[in-house]
Amino acid sequence: MNLRGLLRMNSSAVDWNTVHAGKVAVMSASTEGIGLAVARRLAQQGASVVLSSREQKNVDKAIEQLKSEKLSVSGIVCNVTNRDHRKNLVEMALEKHGRIDYLFSNAAMGHDVKSTFDITEEEWTEVLHTNVTSMFLLVKQVVPTMQKIGGGSIVLTSSVVGYTFVPYFGAYCVSKTALACLTKILASELSPMNIRLNSLAPGMTRTKMNESVSTNEAILKDLIKVYGFQRLAEPEEHAGIVSFLFSSDASYLTGETIVVGGGFRSRL
Repeated sequence: MNLRGLLRMNSSAVDWNTVHAGKVAVMSASTEGIGLAVARRLAQQGASVVLSSREQKNVDKAIEQLKSEKLSVSGIVCNVTNRDHRKNLVEMALEKHGRIDYLFSNAAMGHDVKSTFDITEEEWTEVLHTNVTSMFLLVKQVVPTMQKIGGGSIVLTSSVVGYTFVPYFGAYCVSKTALACLTKILASELSPMNIRLNSLAPGMTRTKMNESVSTNEAILKDLIKVYGFQRLAEPEEHAGIVSFLFSSDASYLTGETIVVGGGFRSRL
């Protein structure tokens, strides 16, 4: 059989309705926006999802919503900057399901619109700690459990601004550029363990985090000019990409940042 035939056979073997059956997915920042869309998609395709948020009320609301759709979900409070919270998230998944196959590390924060030189040391440190350090530490927390089952898959949430810059969002842009490098480094070290690691780099998406922009027509009109589709993304438009990255169809894909930017000029 030639390579084309082999690839066709491998792809056709995937049933996307049950592609994640028997798998356990742990997720940070997953009770709204992109995180919730991914949680729903993975659960619809058979996974048991352990979601999390910094607020218990958000966890409760998301669980109620997804369980009403007959999906397998549970959840816990997790502020990814808190060591005990990261540990509790992983331990809950193991106690409930006995394994962790996927990690979707989605937590991030921005900062007030201002010149980079006006960002305080505290603001700079908080953004970098949340968006880079805590993301690495959550990966580190999960890796030993994946090793025990022979492998796994990890997806980090980055951003298209990791490939360019947006004026007055200096610390945020730096944090997302750092993730592109972290993705390469971690993927290289995890490959011998049969653990794949990739990143999703969304363009501006209609989420609560971006609400101040998406509801301001004047700002939005100028902002969407840099996007080929001349609009913001919807959270659901990222869910299928993450599902693919976790699936066996992406079994030879690691260390990559997948840009889902609606035509945003992020690469040559």
